[in-house]
Formats: sequence, structure tokens, C-alpha cells
Amino acid sequence: MSRLRIFNNADPANPLASTEDVRVIADWLKPIGVRFEQWQASQPVTAGATPEEVMAAYRTDIDRLVAENGFKTVDVVSIAPDNPNKEAMRAKFLDEHFHKEDEVRFFVDGSGLFTLHVAGKVYEIRCEAGDLIGVPDGTTHWFDMGPEPRFIAIRFFTEPDGWVGHFTGTDIARRFPRYEPGAAG
Repeated sequence: MSRLRIFNNADPANPLASTEDVRVIADWLKPIGVRFEQWQASQPVTAGATPEEVMAAYRTDIDRLVAENGFKTVDVVSIAPDNPNKEAMRAKFLDEHFHKEDEVRFFVDGSGLFTLHVAGKVYEIRCEAGDLIGVPDGTTHWFDMGPEPRFIAIRFFTEPDGWVGHFTGTDIARRFPRYEPGAAG
């Protein structure tokens, strides 16, 4: 289930607020410029679907988002727990960083944890299948796909190098919990 927890950046053990209500998640993220919405497929998407089949199932929402934001590239990324590069892929964005364009991801299947560091607070967003998150350019954050990653996501880009992470060098991401799908809390 999708979830948002908000922490003081100095206290990773005690959330200030928490919700699993997707409407409340969207409302709480809006003031910091983060887009959060849920999409429904127009047709069933089954295991092994091609990227073209995945995008066809969400074509209306994809086209709306591209028209609103001028994205030039849309693709599908998939990772499974048996991927031999999963540890390196997980480690790639575990430290605090930012991008020079909005980071927009739609979770077709599986899950991941986006954690944002904004104005002295940490916003931990567990994204599940059906969730779209749009993190504004320049927003410091980190992403954890967990030790056994499993997700399919549609990604949106404006520039070819927009996804490049610019790391802050802080240790804040190491002080907050890592993503453990299925774990309580």
C-alpha cells in the first residue's frame, strides 16, 4: 500500500505524520511541488508484457503528461530480484542527490521508496503499482528499490542527461531507514 511518512530531518526514528490515504498523500506533497497521482490501465498488463504493451495500457495518461510537461522521451524500465546487477543498481541512487529536470516515474508493477529532503523535513514516499510521482528538479532526494528489487516503471525525460544524479555528499540518506518491502512500520 502506498504510504507517506514525514520526519524532522534530525529524527529518523519518529515520524511527525503518516498516511496511506492516496488523496492525503497528494495533498501533503503538493505544497513542496511534488506531483502524486494514481493511474488505471485501459487494458490488462500481464507478466512479460513488452514496453509497447505497457505504454499502450497507459497511453491516455502518458499523452496528457507529455503534453503538460513537454517530455521528449518516455520509456519502460524493469528490474527483477534475479538481476545479477541488482546490488549496483540499488546503490546507484541511495545517497542524497538531485537532478536538473523533474524526475517523473509511474509504477506499473512492484514498488520503491522515494525519500525527499525539503526545508528541514524528510518525506518518505512508498510508491506501489498504480502510483505516479513527480519530483521537481533540484529537489534533494534518494531512491531505494530494496534488497530484492521488483518493479516495472514508466519514466519521463526532457533531456537525455536529465536523469543524471548530482550528489550532495551528505550522509542523511544513511541515517534514515532503507526500503524493506513487506516490513512493518
